[in-house]
Amino acid sequence: MSFASPDFSSPTQVGASPLPSPDPSLPQQDTPAQQAARAAQLTAAQAVYVWTTDVPTLPGVPLATRVPKNDTPTIAWFAILINVGLGIVRNALTVKLGGIDKGELASLRAPYEAALAECDAIEASTSHIAVEHSAHSGGNIFERAVGDVENVIAAAERDKHVTQLKGYRERIEDLMKVSEAEAFQLGSKTPRSIEAYRALFATLPVPGISYRFQDDSSFARLRVQGPNCMLITGVAGALPANFPLSEAKYQAVVNGDTLASALADGRLFMLDYRPLEILDAGTYHGMAKYAWQPMALFAVPPGGASLVPVAIQCGQDPADYPMFTPSPATDKLWGWEMAKLVVQVADGNYHELFAHLARTHLVTEAFAVATHRHLAEIHPIWALLVPHFEGTLFINEAAATSLIAADGPIDHIFAGTIASSQMAAVDARLAFDFHGKMLPADLAARGVGTDSALGDYPYRDDALLVWNTIHEWARQYVDLYYASDTEVAGDTELAAWTECLAGEAKIRDLGPVATRKQLIDVCTMVMFTASAQHAAVNFPQKDIMAFASAVTGAGWQAAPTGQRGHDKAGWLAMMPPMALALEQLNVLELLGSVHYRPLGDYRSNAFPYPKWFQDPRVTAEEGPLAWFQAALVNVETKIASRNANRVQPYPYLQPSLIPTSINI
Repeated sequence: MSFASPDFSSPTQVGASPLPSPDPSLPQQDTPAQQAARAAQLTAAQAVYVWTTDVPTLPGVPLATRVPKNDTPTIAWFAILINVGLGIVRNALTVKLGGIDKGELASLRAPYEAALAECDAIEASTSHIAVEHSAHSGGNIFERAVGDVENVIAAAERDKHVTQLKGYRERIEDLMKVSEAEAFQLGSKTPRSIEAYRALFATLPVPGISYRFQDDSSFARLRVQGPNCMLITGVAGALPANFPLSEAKYQAVVNGDTLASALADGRLFMLDYRPLEILDAGTYHGMAKYAWQPMALFAVPPGGASLVPVAIQCGQDPADYPMFTPSPATDKLWGWEMAKLVVQVADGNYHELFAHLARTHLVTEAFAVATHRHLAEIHPIWALLVPHFEGTLFINEAAATSLIAADGPIDHIFAGTIASSQMAAVDARLAFDFHGKMLPADLAARGVGTDSALGDYPYRDDALLVWNTIHEWARQYVDLYYASDTEVAGDTELAAWTECLAGEAKIRDLGPVATRKQLIDVCTMVMFTASAQHAAVNFPQKDIMAFASAVTGAGWQAAPTGQRGHDKAGWLAMMPPMALALEQLNVLELLGSVHYRPLGDYRSNAFPYPKWFQDPRVTAEEGPLAWFQAALVNVETKIASRNANRVQPYPYLQPSLIPTSINI
């Protein structure tokens, strides 16, 4: 999630993980000598994969103490990252040069022009390295680096190049930063406008959301196919007592409907951001930031399938926060736009701290460490899960040391003090309910399953396709190695793994795994979280959240206390300063642009990166891996067909766009 360098100083590093055995086994199936070898290998792994709960930025969360060398990203990954990063840096430098031309920045042009030239040099050098690691002769150099086995030079040369690429990555991070002087000056002579926010995309494509986000239909659509599709919840029986919407107000918004009918039919849905009460509002260079816990009501009209916005309350107490409803009336319009912005600020915080960082990155790290510590490399479940952890410890260490650290992007862009933002992520991770958050269970608990009145829910529909495909892959795979539930119950390594996850790793609601069904469900959840769920929360950052006016992390004026009497200037004043909007663009454009190694493409991350699975029972023409890969192609086709008929396409769960692991 960021670029900071992890610590590789430990003397206890081991080499990259070997390929799985062509004949994996369960511990109870081995001879005493083989069991001793398994134990010795696990002892060595436990010396490398070590728990800590003392990472200063995420206190109490079980994480790895360091990033082992075998978790270093590949050259192909670095090539993608650097390519994306250079495009972002060039855009930012162009914006800053424009600031000089407008008299906003007091800097000379020469340093920025020199930085642009440096970008060209980094690109040329990275391309040269990628060529040396690619045997393919066609396509863009970065595409070649992604697609090919990097097998034409010695491993020592590869390590030298990785070190060089790490240096480029760190330099790109420096060039992306907005200095304190730039923060105060950029935009100072430019009237605040949506056009000015669009102009921050000087050399990058302007996101389509920038032209749609004010539409109420787009506001509603973000609930079901935006960055955070995991909060919308059906209203059961009655509205909350602290959300006193009247029948008359409801009928004024949803023509031909009544509040009583909508409740009876299960056609009301709500966002409640009460969990954000943990945030203490922060400041940025003396400027106050605002954090809110709004409530927003949506309805599916009679005979409809899609949500429409009904009402917003900008806080939890109706005595302090009146109800806002959609209105085209001039004296109410901008108050409604302000209320929607309050929701989008809350959604940005909930997304980044809860749905993204806590519930994908940090949860997956727990499984990565536990898997290496308690499943031997000859264990079939080790072989199944390890590719889904590629790059995760590396990127999480970077997030902990720079993204969610003091004076980092979360500190600058988001509403809370950095300490309260950190604690929000910590609490969300430790409260994560493993079985409760399994996709079918979560949808049912929120009252938004396929049998609900919410017919138009692209995240749900596409996610279920992918979930069911992964579940069947897990079933076929597990059935290869476990002939009965008795063999699951007798697997001592599996028992140690689950005990560790429930104990040291602090994964709630994960008890002993004693049946094949339980094991299949657990493996499905781990693989889905590390691949599809992360894709669903990560990649909309580029298309939606990089444009700060649509979704941002903080309000910069107080929430309105009434709907009447506001104007466009007041609405714009609630949005971030231009320099912070540029920083948000830089970070989220990067995070949402790095697609590396799609789901179903299982390869070792060790030079020269051969295909991962070695057991012929898995890789056979009619085996489970071939089934999985073919099924993913079918899912891709089905989602593409759906997208052709949707109001707005939802590409984030197309298997070709889902990385196998959390590596950005």
